[in-house]
Amino acid sequence: MSELDILAIGRAERYSPNSVEKDAAVLESVCRLLTDEGLKVRIVSEEKEAWETEAKAYISMGRLPRTLEHLHRQEREGKVVINKSDGVSLCCNRKMLNERLASIGIPLPPKDGTKGYWLKRATGVAESCADVQYVADKEEMLLRREQMREQGIETIVQAHIDGDLVKFYGVVGEGFFRTYYPCDDGQWKFDDEKRNGKPCHYDFSMAELQQMAEKAATAAGISIYGGDCIITSEGQPVLIDLNDWPSFSRCREEAAMAISRHIINNV
Repeated sequence: MSELDILAIGRAERYSPNSVEKDAAVLESVCRLLTDEGLKVRIVSEEKEAWETEAKAYISMGRLPRTLEHLHRQEREGKVVINKSDGVSLCCNRKMLNERLASIGIPLPPKDGTKGYWLKRATGVAESCADVQYVADKEEMLLRREQMREQGIETIVQAHIDGDLVKFYGVVGEGFFRTYYPCDDGQWKFDDEKRNGKPCHYDFSMAELQQMAEKAATAAGISIYGGDCIITSEGQPVLIDLNDWPSFSRCREEAAMAISRHIINNV
């Protein structure tokens, strides 16, 4: 066994818009629990590249290309890495991610509709509100998409769907799954969450939503995940976003226990 059991890699601030402290807090909570279990754990920032540190396993919220390349090398050497580098890379590419999810039957928004459109950066995660934009109609969507293309930004287009916006958080295989209505608790990164307005709290199956979310996360190659969906008036969930290792800020301590258990079970 290496002198260090686990190297924990924190996320670069550019990938934590309005959530730097929250992202750091969940990783610190997980590492505190791992330390309580007798494991030797060290937290480093991916921006400082402390790659000379050898460890038995790596847990990472990192998204920088050089971080993912390093973790991929560790995986090839047989080291445990959570979340896996290929899964994080996929979650950083909305176009490829949506293609993967569509291929296994995950319900996604259509490309056309009558309620407006969402333009989303096709590659890379959202670093600011400019990376995910709502436009009112198709004419405006085509104009804005062309403007973004001229700026070198490839986009995907999804039609807006009416319904309740629900955020979810989970850990695959640990029985941990939580949902929240951001327009009820007022916690959001930008202001896009307000677009669907006050939730109607349509009835839906929590078990079916969890099954869909875990299926999507597993297909993406991540086990610590979060995301957003729209619950339609018919109670059907439509996935609009999937994220690798979110901040779990609404349920941090509960999530940290599930994440640490997941890590221990897999190291």
